[in-house]
Amino acid sequence: MNISDTTRQEVRARAGFACEYCGITERDAGSELTIDHFKPKSASGADDAENLVYACFRCNLHKSDYWTESETAPQIFNPRLQFAAAHFLLAPDGVIYAISEIGDLTIARLKPNRPPLVVHRRKINKQLADREFFERTQTANKLLAQTNDQQRRVIDEQQKILEEQQRLLKIILRSGNK
Repeated sequence: MNISDTTRQEVRARAGFACEYCGITERDAGSELTIDHFKPKSASGADDAENLVYACFRCNLHKSDYWTESETAPQIFNPRLQFAAAHFLLAPDGVIYAISEIGDLTIARLKPNRPPLVVHRRKINKQLADREFFERTQTANKLLAQTNDQQRRVIDEQQKILEEQQRLLKIILRSGNK
């Protein structure tokens, strides 16, 4: 593979340092991932950045040198040209479901629902849900504190009004007794 270090770093950064097929990150994998030719070299695929995909070892292994030669047959998902949301649905339980022919073919070929990946995505979904719950709780606590401050100000104002009324009442009572 004649890919320069500059191109390799560009592909890594563009992918957010995660497999563009299954989403596993370098951090979670414990090392850098692999560079995959979307259109394999065996099918005349080029070494240019637009044909290169950052992939984990397993996705790269499952994809291998797969290429559909037919113009009418669906190809596997191309993260360079397509949006994942058009082909896949990530369920809260961590399972990826196909919502297109490309999604069906990609899931059959790359097997992104490997048990460790499903568990990993479920864990990430739980962390995101926990973070969202924490943020909502923080917002609710801030609103509650603001409400308490407003109530304190209203009570203080009512106390001042009550004291003023008592003072006026004493004046009225004194002037009525004279």
